[in-house]
Amino acid sequence: MYSSTFMFATKQFDDAFHRLDHQIADHAKTIPGYLGEESWSNPDTGLVSNVYYWETLEALQQLMQHPSHLAAKAAQQQWLAGYQVVISQVLRRYGDAKLTGLLPSASL
Repeated sequence: MYSSTFMFATKQFDDAFHRLDHQIADHAKTIPGYLGEESWSNPDTGLVSNVYYWETLEALQQLMQHPSHLAAKAAQQQWLAGYQVVISQVLRRYGDAKLTGLLPSASL
């Protein structure tokens, strides 16, 4: 399993941003290998973090090559005051079983 974490500082969002954001999210969910996502924000710093989970790097790359994603990336300076992406291979996940429904079972 892989995760792609997109961390960013926001500027002003407009209709074009929201339209692309929805298109990207809708497309991601149709890609075989998409496992889910989580979003977090830090009120102290104003940073937002979106974490997407994938079965394979190829599934992630399908999203990265989608026209909506490429358009958003090209226009990011309009809406973002900085960003960073971290792609990681998930080696293990564990917990106390009290949080359910976060991700489907995947063999690690």
